[in-house]
Amino acid sequence: MQVWGEQPKWAAPRRQERHIWDSVKKATFILGSGLFVFAAFRNSVTWHLQQFWGASGDFWQSQWGKAYSFVQGNEWLLFIFGAMVMPTLAFWLVNGLLLIVDVTGKPQLITRYKIQAGNNQPVDTAKLLGAVRTVLLNQLLLSLPMVLLMFPVMRWRGNPCGPELPTFHWVLLELCCLGLLEEVLFYYSHRLFHHPTLYRHFHKKHHEWTAPIGIISLYAHPIEHVFSNMLPIMVGPILLRLHVATVMLWFSLALIISTISHCGYHLPLLPSPEFHDFHHLRFNQCFGVLGVLDRLHQTDTAFRASSAYERHTLLLGLDPLSETIPDSPKRK
Repeated sequence: MQVWGEQPKWAAPRRQERHIWDSVKKATFILGSGLFVFAAFRNSVTWHLQQFWGASGDFWQSQWGKAYSFVQGNEWLLFIFGAMVMPTLAFWLVNGLLLIVDVTGKPQLITRYKIQAGNNQPVDTAKLLGAVRTVLLNQLLLSLPMVLLMFPVMRWRGNPCGPELPTFHWVLLELCCLGLLEEVLFYYSHRLFHHPTLYRHFHKKHHEWTAPIGIISLYAHPIEHVFSNMLPIMVGPILLRLHVATVMLWFSLALIISTISHCGYHLPLLPSPEFHDFHHLRFNQCFGVLGVLDRLHQTDTAFRASSAYERHTLLLGLDPLSETIPDSPKRK
């Protein structure tokens, strides 16, 4: 017999299903909006570059043809340049700018958007140098060999360095698939590293930074770097048999988005880092990238009950969300 005011037994599964569907719609909106902005940016950049160089036809296909001819069809060079050199340059370019802010605590125009105000402002220099050393070692001793091994696998799967680039619309579809696949692989590998045994030996290193900064996105134990940082973004290109130009774009985007998620600043017009910042603050919440699997497995309940969840949106104005939606007094 059902007591008055008690929720029916079927209500909880339906409510859970509705929450998951809401999360899926939000993830779709995020991916769609990001791809729309990327498409607009790409078209704008292409038009300006064509005006500057006086190029005709497909600008990017023309540039790829020149690069292919320059290396005389050496696919090893093309693959290493696209899958390792360019993403690494993108990573250090973005993090170089962020490190200036982290070390100096200036300009106030940026620091006012700090999520955990007062923490790592400015960052401890000795601790930072240790993190930089770890990141460089991970990139040189782990990422580079993995990319080198990735090339023959992709050659076996297809032709990653062919002279013809994929169409732009096909690349957008591939990026959507890559984002969803990374969500699955990263969520479960990340959550696995939070098992007490694995956490103590491996993942604890990454969580030394409870108030993260951008470069910490690759600050990890070597085992974690291989299985949770690299493999989730490498499996997709192999399965989908991507062209190296798309691999370059995907790796660069993945590194930049991960940097933004760790940067500690909720800046205007950039993806919100509140979700992953909350993970570093609480440790047992928000394991994924898009949040779909966190909603499915109820690993974001504390996050959704917090002020950080209200701030987890695209900032379109100039007022910091930490001021317009401050933390409750209990968390101060």
